[in-house]
Amino acid sequence: MHFSLSHSQTLGFLLAFCACTGWAQTSDTEDESARYQITYNTQRHLAFNAPYASPNSISSQAEHMYTFSATAHWGFRPWQGGELYFNPEITQGVPFTGSLVGLGGFTNGEITRAGGSNPKLYRQRLFVRQTWNQGGGQESVDSDFNQMAGWVDKNRWVLTVGNFSTLDVFDDNAYAKDPRTQFMNWGNWTYAAYDYAADARGFGWGFAAEWYQDDWVLRFGRMTGPTSPNAQPTDFALARHYGDQVELERSHVVFNQPGKLRVLAWRNRAELASFNDATQWLQRPGTPVQTGPDALIAVRNGEKTKYGLGFNVEQAINPSVGFFLRAMKADGRTETHAFTEVDGSLSTGLVVKGGLWGRADDAVGVALMRNTLSTDRQQFLKAGGISYFIGDGQLNYRPEQILETFYSYQVARGTWVTADFQHIQNPAYNADRGPIKVYAARFHAEF
Repeated sequence: MHFSLSHSQTLGFLLAFCACTGWAQTSDTEDESARYQITYNTQRHLAFNAPYASPNSISSQAEHMYTFSATAHWGFRPWQGGELYFNPEITQGVPFTGSLVGLGGFTNGEITRAGGSNPKLYRQRLFVRQTWNQGGGQESVDSDFNQMAGWVDKNRWVLTVGNFSTLDVFDDNAYAKDPRTQFMNWGNWTYAAYDYAADARGFGWGFAAEWYQDDWVLRFGRMTGPTSPNAQPTDFALARHYGDQVELERSHVVFNQPGKLRVLAWRNRAELASFNDATQWLQRPGTPVQTGPDALIAVRNGEKTKYGLGFNVEQAINPSVGFFLRAMKADGRTETHAFTEVDGSLSTGLVVKGGLWGRADDAVGVALMRNTLSTDRQQFLKAGGISYFIGDGQLNYRPEQILETFYSYQVARGTWVTADFQHIQNPAYNADRGPIKVYAARFHAEF
């Protein structure tokens, strides 16, 4: 479904949506839920130094991008312990340079689902969740998006099956998870090196199982990937092509403050190109200068495995200040399957709640990110290679380093505006280009 909205019409829709939509009711136990969100994010980067470029380079001229999303989260309990959820979503947006290129850590987590200046309606999620209680006392579950208020045993099994995102279940973090309400950069809402299986919008089909036992949680799951790297069509051959992940979580208390540690291992199996093979293809005598990912396509001739290991920390310092850290290393031998062009990632930062200055629902955050590439991928780019998102035709390699800071201001109940700034050093790992300064404003409402 396609229809058109101008920028002014989009902003008008935001205000009208706020005025006419009621709050979802909550109670100790819900048998059905209806919650909604809308987010508008506008970003602008200033002109920066760039002595050369390719079609996959972000433009060095000052430019603007935006995204808009409106999502319904509907759910009900069809039987005891069961929950069924459906999320339709409307998205709209245009990235910098008119195409999602030129960075490892992209500046707006909503851009993967935005399909251009014409808004598009699509099914975002359709899944069932089943909980089997196993004793150990009870704990409350708060009403939230795709989560109904109720009570569950502390020890339990949970199975999620259907169409959802791997990140709905894996790699949670209280301080850096949601680009609609917290940090905007991709490297702050999950590991940038986590090449998790998904279609081009970030969703897939599969299952995720969770075992809760006292302070421990064990998660494992398998999800579908795209039919070709970063494509929209889904590859349903789950016995041959898949994304597997296993995560172990441990809750703890340090100096009377709660925290969690997580370790995540993942493995993808798909038809992917080897960077070494692609580099050799580029270096053949008579090979012309490439203007697209021709080398990767030419050597994408067999099934290969990608894998990685990550460590995730969230820790409250006091009731108003929280610390987070994510670090991951991927093998980096093959092209990106479904996420972004990063083989090693580190992100860390602080989030401070506004209660310290009398505004309990405000928040301020600051984070540092460092993204790196494997030697195989570096050699491919130095040879003039271009992959799905990056490739300047040359490469003066340095790690991509990003500073992000934001202030989220609550305008009214369930409504926030956010100012955000990002400083990107060595965009797409190239010290010859940049730095890039990105300013952003975001409107977000929940109902």
